[in-house]
This record gives sequence, structure tokens and C-alpha cells, in this order.
Amino acid sequence: MSDDRPRLRPIEAFPVEHEGQRFLGLRDPAGYTSSVLLLPEPLVEIVARFDGEHSIIDIQAALMQRRGELVLREKIEEMLATLDEHGFLESPLFAERRAAIERAFLTSAMRPAAHAGGAYASDVAELREAMNAFFTPPAGPGAIAWSGPAPEHGSAVEAIIAPHIDFHRGGPAYAWAYRDLAERCAADVFVIFGTCHAGMRDPFALTRKDYDTPFGAAAVDRDFVEAVAARARQDCFGSEIAHRSEHSIEFQAVFLKYLYGDRRDIAVVPILASFAHEALVRRQGVEDDVRVARFLDAVAETAAASGRRVAFVAGADLAHVGPRFGDPEPLSPEALAGVEAEDREMLRAVEKGDARAFFESVAADGDRRRICGLSPIYALLRLVGKAGALRHYGQWPDPNAVVTYASVSF
Repeated sequence: MSDDRPRLRPIEAFPVEHEGQRFLGLRDPAGYTSSVLLLPEPLVEIVARFDGEHSIIDIQAALMQRRGELVLREKIEEMLATLDEHGFLESPLFAERRAAIERAFLTSAMRPAAHAGGAYASDVAELREAMNAFFTPPAGPGAIAWSGPAPEHGSAVEAIIAPHIDFHRGGPAYAWAYRDLAERCAADVFVIFGTCHAGMRDPFALTRKDYDTPFGAAAVDRDFVEAVAARARQDCFGSEIAHRSEHSIEFQAVFLKYLYGDRRDIAVVPILASFAHEALVRRQGVEDDVRVARFLDAVAETAAASGRRVAFVAGADLAHVGPRFGDPEPLSPEALAGVEAEDREMLRAVEKGDARAFFESVAADGDRRRICGLSPIYALLRLVGKAGALRHYGQWPDPNAVVTYASVSF
């Protein structure tokens, strides 16, 4: 390998304990590789210098100064070869991998069910049985009353916020949102806003591809998609590749097909969003980026002009805290209670339907709790513009990796 300056790709790093030893785990949130690599602690400071600025000689010199010993070039090259083989380095090998993956996705007719068989069962009967159980009290809200009376004027559900945590960890929380949707919503088009966990160049990404699920394809309303793209006056498909492995919309598509697959025809409008955290970093208002307001206005105008019954869904988790996400210590029960209190304070702005107040409540502490659903929740509140009801709040209480989530109906 030449003495170039090796560079890691944008990847996720997190602490791991395995067989009594401490490691740093590496994985790719963009899904170009399914590998998870475990780095022993002594190797972390070597890999940390794969930043595109240090040559192998630079790295050897820095380590000599810190450790007083020479790390052989062959050892560094061996590490680089392993990282490159698994798709963690910016390199010609990775460029080939990425091009092949993106070409396969962009030329396919359908967006595959990327997480079937992993985050949820791929077998229809097994998946249906598991999802039926989500509604069972006390964790769940009870069975759906499909034969109940039609919703009275003013009581129909127009939008929900549902989690995007894995079903096996947060399934009942989904049920609290989706039972309201099933019983009190007559929509046949569901505009779904999802978090783009890997981030993307554009604030929004549309796709024309139907979302496959074990219950059958969630068909995309392509006329709606094209109308939004035309009205938004920006490139709405430049980041379409982000849909390939992102789960935040996929889980909502699975739930919608579970509810309606054999009951009535529905269509979806999948929209990945990544703009609110960018505004936080820039210390600006969300809509200082004119593309955000243009896109959300385009969605509202298209819904009004479509002649369809349209509802909105935000696939959004809340806080991500603990060592797994960069905090120094595991969370105690008292700290978990504090996270809940702060979440519920933030959710008061959500219940009021106030998008700006919601964003400002997160910005006030610099997003210290790492609110994962910031962009999709903002988008939904901006479009719905009315008060909602908090139906459920939950935490996945692993002290090292706490994820919180909520279900809200509007």
C-alpha cells in the first residue's frame, strides 16, 4: 500500500464489552457494509489517525512519541487492509462497492424490505402474530375496534407520531399510535416522514419506488410524489439512495400494510428528512434554509389539491443517551427519570402542535439528549398545525444505550 493518507468513511463508533474485554465497535449507518468491527482499545488511537491528514509515516511518528515504541508499518497496513475489505475506508475498492450497490438500488423497480428477517420476521404468519401481540394490555392499548362507529366530525385522526425503534423493543408503542389511526382515520394516502440516520446532502429525499413488506408492497402514490417535486423547486431525488437501507420509513410501511393490506387500498409517500440538526449546527432557524419551507409548503399544497384523503405519519424516536451514544457513564434510575422529565417537557410543545417551540426546546440545551426524530417531527407539526394527544411514552432502559420514544395522535 502506498504512503497515502488513509481516511475512514463516516461511520458510527460505540463502546462494546465482549468476553470481559472492552472494544470500540465500528459500523456503517449508511448500510454500505453489514460488517461490525471490534477494535481492541490499544488499536483505537491508531485508527483515530486514519483521518485523511496523516500518512503512515506520520502515524508511526506520533505513536512513537506517545508510546516510545515503533508500530510496524506492516501492522498498520494490515489494519487498513481489513478496514478496506469490509468497506470502512474511502478507497477505490469502496468506490466500486458503493457504485455497484447504488446502481442496483436505483435501477430496481421496488425498494426492498431491507430489515425483514432481522429487525422483524420475514414470515407473514410469524410477523402478524408478533404484531397482534403489540396491542395486548397492559403494555399495548387493546385490540383494534374495526367495527366501531365512524369518527365524528372533528375527532378523526389526521396524523400520528410513531416510533422507529425495532419492533421487538418498542412494538407496543407503535400500537398506541396505530390503533388510533386504524379506528379513527379514513385516509387512503399516508405521507410518511422518516429520519435519515446517516444524514444526507439534501433536506428531503423522495422516491418513486414502492416499499416492499412481508404483507405485500406499500404502493407509492407517484402522482403525489411528482406534484411535490414540481412544486418544491429543488432536487427532491438527489439523495434518493438514502431510502435503500433506512429503517425509519420501512417500519411504518410494514405497520400500514399490516393494518390495511386486506382491508382497503392505500398508498404511501415516503419522505426522508435531514434538516433540523443541520440548523442546530449552523445556529440558525429551521426554515432559514429556504428549501425546507418550499418543500413543506409543496407537500401541504399537494395534499390540498390531490382530492385524496391524506394523513401524515412521522417515524421518530426521541432521546439517545448513555455510553453507546457518547455519554461518559451508564444512566442510573435517577438519570433515567430525569431524561423522562425533560422528554415530557419537550413533548408539551408537540402536543400543542407548535413546530417552532418544539425545535427551540431541543435547541435550548444544544440537543444534549440527541433527539433522533427532530426533522420528521418538525415537518409533521408544521403541516398539521394543531394540538395532539400523547398516547404513550416509553424508554428502552439499557443503562448503556437508552432510547426513548412516544406515540402521539393528532
